[in-house]
Amino acid sequence: MRRAARVRPVATPSAGSILVVLDLVGIAVFAISGALVAVRKELDLFGVLVLAGATGLGGGFLRDVLIGATPPAALDDWRYLLVPTAAGLVTFVYHPTLGRMERLVTFFDAAGLALFCVAGALKALDYGLSPLPAALMGMTTGIGGGILRDVLAGRVPVVFRGELYATPALAGAGVAVVAHELGVTALVGTVGGAAVCLVWRLLAVRRGWQAPMPSGPASV
Repeated sequence: MRRAARVRPVATPSAGSILVVLDLVGIAVFAISGALVAVRKELDLFGVLVLAGATGLGGGFLRDVLIGATPPAALDDWRYLLVPTAAGLVTFVYHPTLGRMERLVTFFDAAGLALFCVAGALKALDYGLSPLPAALMGMTTGIGGGILRDVLAGRVPVVFRGELYATPALAGAGVAVVAHELGVTALVGTVGGAAVCLVWRLLAVRRGWQAPMPSGPASV
């Protein structure tokens, strides 16, 4: 009698490795958007690197402090400092090319938002937060760097200008949290949550969707 062939289990990425990859990729794309803002503000190389680092690391730094993940990953892992620095340098050198690719920059920003909102929510769950606070922490992770970037650049943050930015981040984080609570694999929940945020954000940009704004003149 032939012995049945033994099927080897297929290795799947661990939640921890997925979080690190999401963090680093999100940091890179957000750092590029921050560096481009600095170039358009005519800042020097130091200013470009500061804005790239603040945009790439701001949301994750705030998340880690709020959930008690100290020291924050940005201060505990050299890769978290290397990635935004490299992205800032690349943008500083090749900004004429990147600046002409406005749609690509918009996509980078939306992709960073999608990656960070999911990473923030999953890390918050890992640190014991319940589903709703974890989803809110995912949203905070996604929008935190952009708010810091705009404040340092002296402009009103995008999230406060009526653009649908925080809402897609909250939706993406919510999908990732629900998938986690239902026992769905980390990879599937991550892809699903990031896709919801990314598609919603890009559709909002393309179709000009806006959050509700006050009507009539502002009272003094």
